[in-house]
Amino acid sequence: MPAPFPTVFVSHGAPTLILEDSPGRAFLAGLGERLGRPSAVLAVSAHWTTAAPTVSSAARPETVHDFHGFPRALYEMRYPAPGAPELAERVLGLLRAQDIAGSADPVQGLDHGAWVPLKLMYPDAGIPVAQLSVMPRRGAADHVALGRALAPLREQGVLILASGGAVHNLRDFRFGATGAAPWADAFARWLDETLMAGDVEGIARWTERCPEARVAHPTEEHFLPLPVALGAAGPAPRAERLHDGFEHGSIGMQAYAFHAG
Repeated sequence: MPAPFPTVFVSHGAPTLILEDSPGRAFLAGLGERLGRPSAVLAVSAHWTTAAPTVSSAARPETVHDFHGFPRALYEMRYPAPGAPELAERVLGLLRAQDIAGSADPVQGLDHGAWVPLKLMYPDAGIPVAQLSVMPRRGAADHVALGRALAPLREQGVLILASGGAVHNLRDFRFGATGAAPWADAFARWLDETLMAGDVEGIARWTERCPEARVAHPTEEHFLPLPVALGAAGPAPRAERLHDGFEHGSIGMQAYAFHAG
């Protein structure tokens, strides 16, 4: 039996990432080969927000271009991966087993938080994909619990791919800027130290523990995929740093894998 997949958090950057020659794009283009090929992917995207956990069950999910004002080439891209209705059912069963109420959405497609990294990681679009929402009205602790409920999927060849942004402040976005503001660098350092220390409680209480949290994330949806991936690695996760750096001044591109401790 193959070894369980780690759970993975990636920062997907701006939608134009897939068109750019950048370190973040190069990292994602090599990540699929580095991880190996899963039987299915459960993508947890910052760009699908709901009040309660919802999983897509479409047999043929559409490629959703959920952005405006970008180059035409971006809107012409498709990621025609098959859906994963059976995986969606497994997700709902695992949630029910932990008394977490969830539902399925038969029409939700793959938004750019899912298809942009997947198109770089697995460009043949041959792996079935289901997408899981995040819930901005609930805190990080609830998302850790959500991830823990899904931990058995790792033993079944499923890659839990959480896609958001380690630092995501569009108010300070500067196209093409290099480096990062002091507050962005401070938050990224705090995040790295907290994850590498295995401090799950610190992540669950991130807005209390880090003074720069609310500047790094004026809204929470790009952070919340991370505690899902962390929780899905089990009660004592071990973090592995996969990628570091910033793009456009305020977009942290840090990525991590989480292994069972």
